[in-house]
Amino acid sequence: MHKIQAIPMRAAAFDTPGGPEALQLIDLEPPEAGPGELRVRVAAAGVQAYDCAVRGGWTPPGQTIRHPQIVGNDFSGTVDQVGEGVAGLSVGDEVLGWALLSCYAEQLAVPAEQVVRKPESMPWEVAGALSASAQTAHTALEELAVGEGDTLLVHAAAGGVGTIAVQLARLRGAIAIGTASARNHDYLRSLGATPVEYGDGLVERVRALAPDGVDAALDGIGGPALDASVVLVSDRQRIGTLVDFARVDELGVRAIFSQRSAARLAEIVDLHATGRLHVEISNSYPLADSADAQRELEAGHVRGKVVVIP
Repeated sequence: MHKIQAIPMRAAAFDTPGGPEALQLIDLEPPEAGPGELRVRVAAAGVQAYDCAVRGGWTPPGQTIRHPQIVGNDFSGTVDQVGEGVAGLSVGDEVLGWALLSCYAEQLAVPAEQVVRKPESMPWEVAGALSASAQTAHTALEELAVGEGDTLLVHAAAGGVGTIAVQLARLRGAIAIGTASARNHDYLRSLGATPVEYGDGLVERVRALAPDGVDAALDGIGGPALDASVVLVSDRQRIGTLVDFARVDELGVRAIFSQRSAARLAEIVDLHATGRLHVEISNSYPLADSADAQRELEAGHVRGKVVVIP
């Protein structure tokens, strides 16, 4: 009997680390769902700085890079194969979740505990871009103990994590002040945040907006943004950085790493489904143009999220 040949799937991957052009469209044998896993036909994949760093030659702790290496950690799609031992999900179910270094592809295999159901009302692009930034923002606000009556300063507030962080802060009863370029100030106001121009004089501008002080800060830029946070926030354990890890010990601030779970993601999905959370999609690219998607992200000033559509 002849073995049936699997139809190749397309994926964006790199053989040699480099710039965005290192990403190439290739054909690979599709994965199979192992025990406890689902195979998902991908509808959208979020584009993250993490993806760009891996493509550029960074190996994340605990990961092994195998060439050709697919990138992408967040996805939405439809279950098309269910592995042994998986209960509660079936072929045809629409889901979203996270799967490390495998999402810029037409299909992926993922542990069932890393997905949640996608609400019918949630667009595929939003679902594909939600997990990483939203879970990072949610984790950050928990670690910084942001709550009722606090004033939170969010750097890069119009970006993927910042957009979610200012909204979650408002839902917790906090005041959110967000740094952004002038073109994004109306956008931040629409999310319930008070915008402030970044750059020279930031400390004085924030103090004018928050005469009673700033209780916590979330840094998504590093460098001068983190320096300003240290001046503005008295308790350095309520300052978190997403990027400037080399200075964490020196300054006594927190390094924020996303603590992902299906329960955390389900809570965030519910906020969106009930109209309490907005996710901005700046642009979407076909899988063949994944290099352009990363190029846009690395150029900076993306409002919200960029996604790849297989």
